[in-house]
Amino acid sequence: MTDKPQRPQSIDELFQRAAALAGRTFADLAAETELKVPKDLRRDKGWVGQLLELQLGATAGSKPTQDFPELGVELKTLPVTPDGEPLETTFVCTAPLVNIQGVQWTTSNVRNKLQQVLWLPIDGRREVPLAERVVGSAFLWIPSEQEEALLRNDWEEHMDRIALGQVESITARQGEAMQIRPKAADGSALTEAIGPEGTIIEVRPRGFYLKKDFTRQILQRMFM
Repeated sequence: MTDKPQRPQSIDELFQRAAALAGRTFADLAAETELKVPKDLRRDKGWVGQLLELQLGATAGSKPTQDFPELGVELKTLPVTPDGEPLETTFVCTAPLVNIQGVQWTTSNVRNKLQQVLWLPIDGRREVPLAERVVGSAFLWIPSEQEEALLRNDWEEHMDRIALGQVESITARQGEAMQIRPKAADGSALTEAIGPEGTIIEVRPRGFYLKKDFTRQILQRMFM
């Protein structure tokens, strides 16, 4: 059995590990970590993230903290086209829907997750078998002042709507950089939220997602 990679001791070490994955196939990486490659990702949405977390020695698992809390770094995979176009939105974290009095951007989970991100672009072509797809070139991203202002503005507007009992009327079109939308495998999972009259209602869980236009701009800034 292959030894599980130890936790990286520095951001430099983490980045070197991530850079070394560039050009390698999922089949090759899965063999090293003894993970079985699924036929596709329809029933295994988190498989690629799990594979890369194992390769890099991430410790957080599903906890609501950064993937590398000792280093203050979050890991995000980004399926892209051969031209570097993002193929989907990027999940950030679950949105709080109750007990939100006094929540602030500076101490929010969204800001904590996005203050320093190790991005791993991956081959997102669905016509290529999953096992043959490859990892792209990793890069570290810290939001610029302008990017953080965009994220903060979207977060505050979304949280205002939640506080006012408008969670059911929030659409994926709202938000310039970041949207809120339902996050659940199916409609049967429900959670508590503030209703229109201030009462507690049950709704599908919601998540914060970075929009494709925003991640496209990040890619352009990093690789141009």
